[in-house]
Amino acid sequence: MPRNRLPPWHEEFVLPNRRAILIRPIRPEDAAPLQGAFDLLGPGEIRARFAGQDGLDKAAAAHLARPDPRIELVLVGAEPLPPGEAMIAGLARARIVPGTRQAEYAILLGGYVAGLGLGRHLMQKLVKWSRGRYLDRLYGDTPENNAPMLDLAASMGFRPSLESGVPPGLIRLVLDLQDT
Repeated sequence: MPRNRLPPWHEEFVLPNRRAILIRPIRPEDAAPLQGAFDLLGPGEIRARFAGQDGLDKAAAAHLARPDPRIELVLVGAEPLPPGEAMIAGLARARIVPGTRQAEYAILLGGYVAGLGLGRHLMQKLVKWSRGRYLDRLYGDTPENNAPMLDLAASMGFRPSLESGVPPGLIRLVLDLQDT
């Protein structure tokens, strides 16, 4: 009897409210639903990191939905429907910074799933991917008023960094992957 197995990096995640979310790599077909839901994902400062200041236009959505697997992992938390049909509840990305042994992460969640464990789950996936690439460091910027994300990051071993170049209103959170 064959087992119902999901492909690599695919996982069903059940929220405390019993809503099922499929965690999977982003697909090109996700560009249109992502573009439609992008403004519902927050916070705005982090959305700008994914798409630029003008939002997620069709070209930016298409580019985001086709990550370079050699240097980048982009996961979505979506309804358990086929790509292109599923509403996207969350988006997580880790990208290796060229010429370094570090990656930058960003996570966006829809308000209706915030605080239900999806952010932690996505962060764990990004950390696992970064460790699998033998990187030294994973970092990302979080709005200083996003207490839930700051608490989540601290509980996972991330620490605030006082690096220069961090935009005002954001805090850089760093996880040293070689220490853990």
